[in-house]
Amino acid sequence: MSAKQVLALLNSHVDGDEDQLLSIVLQIAAQEARQGRQDDADKLKRLVQKARDQRRSGRPARGQTPIPLARPRGELQEIVESSYPKVALSDMVLSDDIAKRLTRVVRQQQERVTLREHGQTPATHMLLVGPPGTGKTMTASALAGELRLPLFTVRLESLFSRYFGETASKLRLLFDQIAQTRGVYLLDEFDAIGARRGDPNDVGEIRRVLNSVLAFMEEPNSTDSIVLAATNHVEILDEALARRFDEVVEYTLPDAVAARGIIERRLGKFRFAPRLWSSLSSSLDGLSQGELVRAADSVVKDAILEGVQKVSPAALGDALDNRRLLKGKFHRRTIVPGQ
Repeated sequence: MSAKQVLALLNSHVDGDEDQLLSIVLQIAAQEARQGRQDDADKLKRLVQKARDQRRSGRPARGQTPIPLARPRGELQEIVESSYPKVALSDMVLSDDIAKRLTRVVRQQQERVTLREHGQTPATHMLLVGPPGTGKTMTASALAGELRLPLFTVRLESLFSRYFGETASKLRLLFDQIAQTRGVYLLDEFDAIGARRGDPNDVGEIRRVLNSVLAFMEEPNSTDSIVLAATNHVEILDEALARRFDEVVEYTLPDAVAARGIIERRLGKFRFAPRLWSSLSSSLDGLSQGELVRAADSVVKDAILEGVQKVSPAALGDALDNRRLLKGKFHRRTIVPGQ
């Protein structure tokens, strides 16, 4: 690095001109690449991208007092919840395929400057499908945590119930927010607006909403925000909408090995000896990640209050069976007309 470049960096720092400082660093990175030091060039580029991410998301540098979270403005405050998750993908028990795909999305976001230099864009629109409790919402938190971005959760069912007749205009406000504030946006219960056109129960408002969403999906994502649509009912989504997602990730109920991993991680220091798991194999079938976590949490709380060091396999088995019984009752419920 030449003396002129050092002086330019110091002047930019003294003047508080971060854009100029980062521009000079990128020039140095290009110089390093031309001289065959590609690793150093890549490190400089990543640091520049990290600095820009921090500035756009409003995240403070390490050691600083956290600043207030960027929050939805105006009317969006009533339908969008915001948070800064600290969850990471490593905190989840995922299949190899899903873990690999989510890691690829994170890397594309982290290296999006490099992709754009080659005329490519990172994946930004993802459809998450699967039964309740299988990890869709936690995935949104994990992606936000990995990228250190705010998570904005939109309850679409609430949007319909509270603003029916104005839903399309409210969604337009949301789309403008996505374009202006980089973050991870979770559109929960996406089937509320993504139902197939021509459905016998369809009404004009839903068609207008769906058409506005289709148009939004075609708009360039200038902030590289990640938009996640989560649904338990992928079968009713309009095909034209499903085709517009960069990634479609399907979540399923965990098998016995994954279920055991979820529970053991949740039990922590209260876990029992591996040889005792043989009696619980049948109790793990058919439960979602969320149900397994709740069963594990309940026996850990009992162990803490009872002052014991390990969870009893029998107690865990009872908790799992109770979750399955509760799930069965809900699945057997039928809606009686007029009630």
